[in-house]
Amino acid sequence: MAAITPFKTPAETALGRAFEAVKTSLPGDVSAREEAFRLFAETGLPHRRIEDLKYTDLRATMREAAPFAVRPSAAEAQAALWETGAFKGLDAVELAIVNGHFVREVSGLDRLPAGVEVTPLAEALASGHPLLDRIGPVEWARANPVYQLNSAFMGDGAILRVSGEVETPIHLRFVTTGAEPVATATRVLVVVEEGARVTLLESHESASGAGHQPNDVVEIVAGDRSVVNHVRLNAEGRATLALSTLAAKLGAHVALNTFNAVVGSAVARHQVYVAFAGEHSTLRVNGATMLKGGQHADTTLVVDHAVPHGESRELFKTVLDGDATGVFQGKIIVQPVAQKTDGRMMSAALLLSDGGTMNNKPELEIFADDVQCAHGATAGQLDEDLLFYLRSRGLPQPEAENLMVQAFLGEALEGIEHEGAREALVGMVEAWLRARD
Repeated sequence: MAAITPFKTPAETALGRAFEAVKTSLPGDVSAREEAFRLFAETGLPHRRIEDLKYTDLRATMREAAPFAVRPSAAEAQAALWETGAFKGLDAVELAIVNGHFVREVSGLDRLPAGVEVTPLAEALASGHPLLDRIGPVEWARANPVYQLNSAFMGDGAILRVSGEVETPIHLRFVTTGAEPVATATRVLVVVEEGARVTLLESHESASGAGHQPNDVVEIVAGDRSVVNHVRLNAEGRATLALSTLAAKLGAHVALNTFNAVVGSAVARHQVYVAFAGEHSTLRVNGATMLKGGQHADTTLVVDHAVPHGESRELFKTVLDGDATGVFQGKIIVQPVAQKTDGRMMSAALLLSDGGTMNNKPELEIFADDVQCAHGATAGQLDEDLLFYLRSRGLPQPEAENLMVQAFLGEALEGIEHEGAREALVGMVEAWLRARD
């Protein structure tokens, strides 16, 4: 019988050619990259027949593969940072990753607080950094084709080691610039030592209207009794196809609080994979997504309770205007040994127009019997009775609607521990609503 050759799209063909052209010039283990690309090539770009991506068909969306961005000069990187400005005004140490490359000259390495060590990933890969064995801490992420594509092409980013109590937030600024579309594949590994505490801010921005194609991965390995507060913002340009992954492995008695806000991109897919590897840890995963026009944003979450006495809470709020599309796929897995697990997940969507679409798919996979787990999903329009009440008190309709939207998103925003970051995102919500008026 003749062998069947799977059809490859122009984007998949271009990615294959690009990998062959650059694989030996990228730092690190070539064989590991080849294995990652082989795994990616087995399925190619994810499509609707892959269950985890049934609502975000990347094979149809990514018609062409943009060339990978070259390293910018310090002046070009500085100009790109000035054009954007997420979390402006906060007292934080900025680490700049511009066009997929860590740029020392415009990063605040001279302001690093005690207890934080930073190594550019390209240097770490070239020198065999001792923390490289912590990369890929979550099995669920390693099996994902978007993650595999990042593993094949990742050229730069950073490795952070955190010890002690770090008061000043670390701000990871991912900025893509240029008038022509470019692709990036960055990786940031954050190793939080036993008993450490840190706040991580993460922003993704692009100033131009080019159809950039970033594929960014942030991985957190949290040691026993550590505390990690993480706030992420997607403020990419409206033509961007943004792929991102957060993977976290939690030791014992860890507290991880992560928040993801989305206002940018034409198409965004954010994947969260969290593995409980130690007992008595707590996880909070919240999100707020605000879309308009034809924007599409997908949040896919897998929480793997693999040990007893774990607690997880997930709350996602989505606001849709125009013909925007929102996606939430969440899965809580409770392994047979994970007795006394307490996991609860909720997704709620608010549709401000008739053209919006929300796809909710919450799941529980429970293999233990002494657990408390629940999930829920809602989608609806503004409460007409409450809207009438506010208007009867003298508020114009746009102002009344905005007040209700702010209250709807407020429950998720309240979970942000860092006051400055929380206020910055509240301001972002207000700006989004003003632009809608």
